[in-house]
Amino acid sequence: MTSPAADLVITGCTALVHDEHEGIAFVEDAAIVVRDGMIESIGPAAETAVVATVERIDARGQIAMPGLINCHTHSPMVALRGIAEDMPAEEWFNDVIWPVESNLTAKDVELGARLACAEMIRGGVTCFADHYFSMEKVADVVAECGMRAHLGEAFFSSQGVQGREKSLEFALRHRGAAGGRITTALAPHAPYTVDDADLAATAELAREHGLPVHLHASESRDQTDNSLARHGVTPIEVLERTGLLGLEAGVLIAHGTGIVDRDLPVLERATGPVAVATAPRTYLRFAWPTTPVRALRRIGVPVGLATDGAASNNSLDVWESMALTALVQKSTEGDPRWLTSRQALHHATLQSARAVGLGERVGSLAPGRRADIVLVDLTGPHTQPVHDLAATLVHSARAADVRTTIVDGRVLMRDRELLTVDVPATVRELEERLAALTDRSHGGRIQDYDKPPE
Repeated sequence: MTSPAADLVITGCTALVHDEHEGIAFVEDAAIVVRDGMIESIGPAAETAVVATVERIDARGQIAMPGLINCHTHSPMVALRGIAEDMPAEEWFNDVIWPVESNLTAKDVELGARLACAEMIRGGVTCFADHYFSMEKVADVVAECGMRAHLGEAFFSSQGVQGREKSLEFALRHRGAAGGRITTALAPHAPYTVDDADLAATAELAREHGLPVHLHASESRDQTDNSLARHGVTPIEVLERTGLLGLEAGVLIAHGTGIVDRDLPVLERATGPVAVATAPRTYLRFAWPTTPVRALRRIGVPVGLATDGAASNNSLDVWESMALTALVQKSTEGDPRWLTSRQALHHATLQSARAVGLGERVGSLAPGRRADIVLVDLTGPHTQPVHDLAATLVHSARAADVRTTIVDGRVLMRDRELLTVDVPATVRELEERLAALTDRSHGGRIQDYDKPPE
């Protein structure tokens, strides 16, 4: 009896794989067989030439690699791209972003998320971790466009118990949605906007329901100094004393540029999985230090790559985050040998998958993994000649070099053509709503940002 046809076969590519020591390796003239949304095999192209398939992609001259993962973003904030430039974080939040966000409607969130998904698909991002409001609309967009996402409904203590309850309701209702492509988390905003009692209650809910938590913490050194001056503990120590570092499902900490030496043993003794998402362009913008990637790796904390929202980063380009992470780490550490291109690729793939709790499902090309694959064209003049393939991918390739994006075996972009998002229609509808969205004449804001100590 013959086997049913494969859903997809990709032939003639050079495949980026992880070796038994979790290093990066490249397999030339490879073929990838996809069946039921999963990678069935990776082998020599000649051996799969006769495999019956519904769809075949000739990827000669292209690199097949795991889809990139944006480990922390606020996808609807693409609607605020460029709205607040060249100002400190406290002014950025208090004078512009939080007043504007008080105008947000569910429709604004939907349109922003749709445009963000189009940008990420075109940039080879197959999965993103989102932390925002009206997240049921983001979940709808994810289901519609075919991406994978880790979603959390953000809340502040100023919302009362209703904010926490809404975050839980969203997480339970959408967990496993979109054919399993959506995972969920509880999403308190940060220790400076969610009090200790609320964080402890969130930890209890997370334990009860087997949910992870995704929040901002130690975003900057100013936040850490503020917390020490006012409470005698760092934001990371707050996470420990409220139980968030002991969750079986784990905690994802956004940014962590304010993590200091006293925090490292706290993170190392955490009894549940802990990961950090780093978004270097945002830190450069706000003149913050960077995430201490080397120190975190030394204690076994995965560091995934992120963009943050487009209001602070201006793009959702994880390729740029990968290159900046490598370069900023060299500068910060004063060591040109750290981070290497292969290390950067590891952060962009398997470590990012682990950061969002999907390390057993995506992040590498291997039999049994979900078929989240991107094909990258390196024939452009800016990527030739290729002396070191890893260095070319990290430091020369661009988001625009991604030719094809595949999630769960479904082609979302083929030869740069988006197949699941209508960008012109989305932009037209969003533009009609911008005046109401960006109005700050009401003088209100959804929250106050902690100013740094004098």
